[in-house]
Amino acid sequence: MSKRDNDSGEVAVPHAEESIEEPVKGGPEAGESDSVPIPKRVSARFVTGARNIGGGLTHTITTGHQTDDEIRRLLVERQLNAHESVRETAREELDAVTKRIVRLELRGAEDGWTDAEKREISGLRAERKMRDRALRDLLKDGFAPRQPTSEQIARARRISSAKRVVGAGILCGCALALSLTAPQFLLLALPTLLGTLWWKGGSSLELGQRPVPERLLARPELDPPAPGEEAGPGELFEPFPIRDVTTAADAQEALRRALVHEGAVIESVGDGVRESWGWSVRVVCSSGSPDDFNEQRTYRNLITLLKLRRNGLLIETDPEFGDTCTVRMVLRDPFTPEVIGPVPYRAPLSMSITDTADYGVGMDSTPLMFTLAGLMLLMVADSGGGKSGVMLAMGEVATACHDAVVVNLDPAGTGIGDLGPAITLNACMDEKLIRATLEFLLSYCSARARQRASYGWGNKWRVSRDHPAICVFVDEWPQLSEKTKKLLVRLLLLGRKEAIWVFAGSQFGTKDYLGEAIGPKLSAKLLGACRRVDITELMGAGAVAEGYRADLLQAATHTAKNDAGQIYAHGLPGMPNKPMRYQVREISPEYAGRVATERRDAGLPDLTHTLTEAGLLKEWEQLQMLCAAGADYSPGGAQTPVPEILGDLRDAFSLKENPDFLTMDQIHDHLRTVDPDRWGQWDDRPDKDRLRELGKALRRALVEAKANGLSSEKLKEADGARGLRREAVEAALRGAQEGGG
Repeated sequence: MSKRDNDSGEVAVPHAEESIEEPVKGGPEAGESDSVPIPKRVSARFVTGARNIGGGLTHTITTGHQTDDEIRRLLVERQLNAHESVRETAREELDAVTKRIVRLELRGAEDGWTDAEKREISGLRAERKMRDRALRDLLKDGFAPRQPTSEQIARARRISSAKRVVGAGILCGCALALSLTAPQFLLLALPTLLGTLWWKGGSSLELGQRPVPERLLARPELDPPAPGEEAGPGELFEPFPIRDVTTAADAQEALRRALVHEGAVIESVGDGVRESWGWSVRVVCSSGSPDDFNEQRTYRNLITLLKLRRNGLLIETDPEFGDTCTVRMVLRDPFTPEVIGPVPYRAPLSMSITDTADYGVGMDSTPLMFTLAGLMLLMVADSGGGKSGVMLAMGEVATACHDAVVVNLDPAGTGIGDLGPAITLNACMDEKLIRATLEFLLSYCSARARQRASYGWGNKWRVSRDHPAICVFVDEWPQLSEKTKKLLVRLLLLGRKEAIWVFAGSQFGTKDYLGEAIGPKLSAKLLGACRRVDITELMGAGAVAEGYRADLLQAATHTAKNDAGQIYAHGLPGMPNKPMRYQVREISPEYAGRVATERRDAGLPDLTHTLTEAGLLKEWEQLQMLCAAGADYSPGGAQTPVPEILGDLRDAFSLKENPDFLTMDQIHDHLRTVDPDRWGQWDDRPDKDRLRELGKALRRALVEAKANGLSSEKLKEADGARGLRREAVEAALRGAQEGGG
């Protein structure tokens, strides 16, 4: 013992302190090795190992080991794989078509092609061209990922965890079943389990997130957006409503996101214009077609994403560029009184029928301006669609002209009768008078054709004060009888060159209601609120996809105007043929009556000069008298109806500019268009047999019409071919009209 210890007098205390502190410096295990039994230390290590393994498995099953960036990259990788898969599929399909073409070409070089193989290879070449163009379009589009939001990342974690829980449950179930059915396997598994528990019990549990795998870091397409773009999760990619947008750039972006959300591949979205009713934005597709936006499901989804009013999305395809359209997003009524403006005043006799008149306004604020001259027009609209109002607007213009006479026909109502004082001939709610008027106008067509030839005017009537046009307004076309419908269709075919122009209205546009499929052949079509089938019947199968959405318009009711007077137009002179919605200005009955009285007092255009030359003045005056009195038309009235076959022959000459003769071939061509079932039944026979059967049928028809003096003859001017001379047909017509048969 040292002197220092002896001097302090604290010999036992320092030794006691050293015996207590030494185990602490050596660690708890050093102390336990002396005081804790070995079995207890072994069991504690196994428990620690089980706790470590359980914690690690839970951490992995709940995807706690994966960072948000790793999950984001996995989600973007799926988009990239789908992007590349589409292009790879397109390449494989193109290669398959090319291989089929090569096989056929090799076979054709050796053995020649059959007709079927020629058609097949022609179709394959067209398909290869289409697929090659489609692949080039796809390759132009770079990969533009839609970055997942934080909610989408959290959802991906939950889905991944659920899958891992299910997988772990299945493994545990299999292990339990194995241990119950084959306990001997536990003798093999138990040492491995104990070794693992002992190994894991010797270290502390460390839970953390692993680095992003190298395979995900190696693809630059999976990198996060640039720092300047990180405005918030999904902000650059999620659609947003357009109703709160205040700038053109925001309107364009809202539309772009909505279109991309619906799978559209867009090249550009630009030219956003703020309108009084909403926004107009021009869109160019890099693949696909703007027609796809009008597909029913896509259309409804776009309205929901943009938060527009019902039917408030109008896709107007460009008539020149197939990849371009103008999207109009309607937030409020586009046609307020301030936008439409008042009806322009037109003084009596102040304009020509060839002048352009202003009828209304389009959604892009362009005026609806066109001339009535030369139009054979059909407007289709449901009851309440504004059909009569639009026709009244055209009638108001026609009655202001110094070179146009107006005729009003309506089997079920008064037509444009609000302009009554300015209308030269009214035949309404009387089938016989309407039929008589149409028969007279058809006769006048032939007379004008002869006059036109004698004047040397070429292929159309020259409208002037002395030679006015005739504007025939026909409402409620389907209400006409079948016979009267045929007369109207014939007038539509023959009247244009003779300046006898028809403006017809109907609630339906299909052949079942019009009598013949004449609608698509007419030069001008107007569509108000109507059925889809009416749109496609008049404008073609793809009209709805192009943007002619008259089926979205709502007809007026007794208490609400709705979309009455709104139209789509096609074939109007000076107006573009595109699916633009227009509003026609309403002509009130009071306004129509006032201006009509002014025009009557100023004097209406007169047909006396041309009718006198045509020898039809007496018949015209008698027809006017009968219409004014509302009397029934009889054969002793204005004119005896001619037999149908003679009328058809007369029309055949009129359509050919009234030549001196027509061969039987030319006559057959016309008769087949009039009644294909009757006159087209020999088309499959040789020409000699066909013309022989035609001659027999024509002779029978002329005998039934009591036109025995008219028959075909050999024409020296046509190298001896048989035919009819115009003079003979006209003589038969005069005989029929005089009742001499």
